[in-house]
Amino acid sequence: MESESVTSRDTRNGLDRRNFLAPPAKLMKFGKSEDTTMVSVDDNSSCGDVSELSDDSAVWGLRDMESLEEESCDSVISGNSTTFRTQPAGQEDFLRDIFKVIMEDIVQKAGDREGKVIEWMAPEELSAKMDLEPQPTSESHEQLMDRVKDVIKYSVKTGHPHFVNQLFSSLDPYGLAGQLVTDALNCSLYTYEVAPVFTVMEQAVLAKMRQLIGYEGGDGIFAPGGSIANIMALSCARQMAFPETKKRGLFGLPQLVLYTSELAHYSIRKAGCLLGFGDDNVRLVKTDAQGRMIPEDLEAQIEDTKQQGGRPFLVVATAGTTVFGAFDPINDIADVCVANGLWLHVDGAWGGGVLMSRRHRGLMEGVDRADSVTWNPHKLLGAPQQCSTFLTKHEGVLQAAHSAKASYLFQPDKFYDVSYDTGDKTFQCGRKVDVFKFWLMWKAKGTRGLEQHVNTLFDNTKYFVERLKVREGFQLVVSEPQLTNVCFWYIPPSLRKVPEGPEFRARLHKVAPLIKERMIRTGSMMITYQPQKEHVNFFRLVLQSSGTTFEDMDYFLDQIETLGRDIIV
Repeated sequence: MESESVTSRDTRNGLDRRNFLAPPAKLMKFGKSEDTTMVSVDDNSSCGDVSELSDDSAVWGLRDMESLEEESCDSVISGNSTTFRTQPAGQEDFLRDIFKVIMEDIVQKAGDREGKVIEWMAPEELSAKMDLEPQPTSESHEQLMDRVKDVIKYSVKTGHPHFVNQLFSSLDPYGLAGQLVTDALNCSLYTYEVAPVFTVMEQAVLAKMRQLIGYEGGDGIFAPGGSIANIMALSCARQMAFPETKKRGLFGLPQLVLYTSELAHYSIRKAGCLLGFGDDNVRLVKTDAQGRMIPEDLEAQIEDTKQQGGRPFLVVATAGTTVFGAFDPINDIADVCVANGLWLHVDGAWGGGVLMSRRHRGLMEGVDRADSVTWNPHKLLGAPQQCSTFLTKHEGVLQAAHSAKASYLFQPDKFYDVSYDTGDKTFQCGRKVDVFKFWLMWKAKGTRGLEQHVNTLFDNTKYFVERLKVREGFQLVVSEPQLTNVCFWYIPPSLRKVPEGPEFRARLHKVAPLIKERMIRTGSMMITYQPQKEHVNFFRLVLQSSGTTFEDMDYFLDQIETLGRDIIV
């Protein structure tokens, strides 16, 4: 049989679908037509359909077609005959070297106060340095190791004691070990049959967390972040109030309105938009000087909604606001919800960890009255990201709100108890295992160890506030912080004699960004700043790492003063 030219092309959905699945065969010759590069194969070849290559030759690395004579199809495609496989030869050596780098360059340096928090490089410079564009051919083991080391070098060291920039930090060895195990096992936590250990583990951990809240029974699920957990809260609240919504949508329903603090996390507003309520129907309740929701304003807004013909259905209280760290008065808000028949959700993504401490759990007094709670162990408790939970006292509402009963996953006639197939409780399909790292931390430290962790954070916060109050040039935004957030201004000498007023505030507004820039360029520490309410830019210290000490608290104050004392604005 004579060799034939293979030019077939499948363009469904606008994509070229070339058959490169057959065993390799010798390419006998290359010919060209007017507008395509043709590949000819002999009758013993199994290369399959290889279509026009000129359009994407740069992607596949086939720029010089003539030089590829006598090479196999595997070589044409990958440039290497072994590294394309899922488990390439030499993988053990590569992973050993990777784990060695992780230990030496990340884990062992996490507590090194002499090292930089960040090795700053501008975006364009960093992009050029990293050589980010994927290439047609494979790279050597040594090249890959160099790339990994560069990634580590130029990444922010969030485990550094002087990283106090976000609501996460530190490097917990037990949590890291848990992540390594779950990533190696690569399970998807939706059915018991593919994730048996993690399914029963998740249920046990969620039950213990509900017990700490004060629930008897109930339900819960690990979620990919607090924002998703908050969206689940709105979905469940709507399901309880209007179960027909799942089938008919919002058509025919009254104007549904929900309420949250003006300082609540922005995910509540996003959830309102995503679920079809609209931004106008997410009403923001006023807060006091400490940042706590004012129940009287909540009541007034609910009454106003009713008079306008709207239907209140949900209140979201916050246990630990993002900036001020404020705890809304849950008991007072619960009274309002009971009087008006509203679902109460508590967003404790940040502050929920106080429930581990007998000394500080009173900050969430009344949380057992809430219908649902968001709680992120990756925040105050220091678990690796991400580790977030949605917890509710209402058994069955998650399934009712989100179940789609996909027949290829959630078959009702399985040989085991299908109530353990928990994946249909969420609107995800594939679900990463987030429980194991937290479970391993909890087993390693015990509830008492986690309690000591939380208490240490509060002790450090108290020390920092006391030192700040007596230090010239520093001024608190919130006089008595409730959580481990400390909000403050640094006033450089050039502004200390300027009278309070619009000019002073305008000039002070410029100070924090300038100090932050110097801080990042030197790599000495990382702390964030922002305006809030009527306040101009101020710094926000947040503590989640119990590896920090009183000496670190002094360092933060010293460093900000060193970086900012000569600023003139």
